[in-house]
Amino acid sequence: MEQRGYIIQFYKQVNQQTGRNLCIKKKPYVISKNVVYEAFLRVKANKGSAGIDEQSIAEFEENLKDNLYKIWNRMSSGSYFPPAVKAVEIPKKAGGTRTLGIPTVSDRIAQMTVKLYFEPSVEPFFHEDSYGYRPKKSAIQALEITRKRCWKYNWVLEFDIKGLFDNIDHDLLMRAVEKHTKVEWIKVYIKRWLRAPFQTKEGIIERISGTPQGGVISPVLANLFLHYTFDKWMAINHPNNPFARYADDAVIHCQTEEEAKKLLESLNERMNICKLELHPTKTKIIYCKDADRKEEHENISFDFLGYTFRPRLSKNRWGKHFVNFTPAISNKSKKSIRQKVRGWKLQLKANKELFDLSMMFNSAIQGWINYYGKFYKSEMYASLRHINKALIMWARKKYKRLARHKKNAERFMGRIAIQNPKLFKHWELGIKPTAE
Repeated sequence: MEQRGYIIQFYKQVNQQTGRNLCIKKKPYVISKNVVYEAFLRVKANKGSAGIDEQSIAEFEENLKDNLYKIWNRMSSGSYFPPAVKAVEIPKKAGGTRTLGIPTVSDRIAQMTVKLYFEPSVEPFFHEDSYGYRPKKSAIQALEITRKRCWKYNWVLEFDIKGLFDNIDHDLLMRAVEKHTKVEWIKVYIKRWLRAPFQTKEGIIERISGTPQGGVISPVLANLFLHYTFDKWMAINHPNNPFARYADDAVIHCQTEEEAKKLLESLNERMNICKLELHPTKTKIIYCKDADRKEEHENISFDFLGYTFRPRLSKNRWGKHFVNFTPAISNKSKKSIRQKVRGWKLQLKANKELFDLSMMFNSAIQGWINYYGKFYKSEMYASLRHINKALIMWARKKYKRLARHKKNAERFMGRIAIQNPKLFKHWELGIKPTAE
């Protein structure tokens, strides 16, 4: 009821803003005010930091009706031009950095408005094995189908597209956009977002290709581009080679090594035609070695979506051990978890109580358990024990009697874990400090 009442207020604001009934003056583009408000709600739910204007979502919301009116009015009249995108360097798990483009809050709402109109027109055409940034699709689904196919196919071609979001050709992308919509304002604004420059510390950088990673509309556009560049091309030219793709990261299954090599040559040619390039170190052919496949080959493991697929010792229903080609949390993901736990700096939070810490960090812990615990869960436990080490450091800083005795601090935390096993999410799995 509160949301419905707010929408009514927003409508009134639109009609009263200039002292006349704006409905009399027809806008060149028909855009629903309801959709603009829905776009704001989604942007707010996604959170995110400020763009180049340094305006936060909370600050935008202080004058919500006027700010939403301005977005709607400018988009409806065709006079909306996106500001520059704030360029931020973020670290990669494998080292190095990638450039993330952060639009302003207003621009995110405008992009979300277009996405709400445009995505339903392209989504039904996308391939069933495209899993990234799609409704009702997930990375876990991609991992599950890849796991099953590795049991059926002896070989995998793993590939990654080098700098996808930086190198998408605008002309080719707009041809794809125009194939799926005749709505003029959608095409107009997508073109403008593609050309919006980066604002860096050194100044403005013009863009002639790509769609910023971090933009609201970018994932849909990237999926559309790769639908024609890869997904549909595979379905037509290599129908006997199933694949799973998550954005620019993908694996293709093959029966023989020779088949995988020929497919790699063909894929390289296809990417060059579409003005993209396969990542040289992240593209390789892997032998899915298990109890029945005992040949020796150089590559018998690959990383996909935070998991490492490789031969592992498993147990069947009768308790017999066998070698199985299956996924478990990757070393890069383990390192990332350890870095994030260190980033919590629990030793500097001696003013907090344990309950406060659990409220602050349990959602992150549960997220790791939910994602990395889907396959070969035990491989994740060492990373969760790192949280206990951080909690012991916190206890030694908080309580003077424990400061000089690490073992006593560990027993102290262990006793608390026994008394309150649900305080931290990893304690519920039995990953507790020792009380002895």
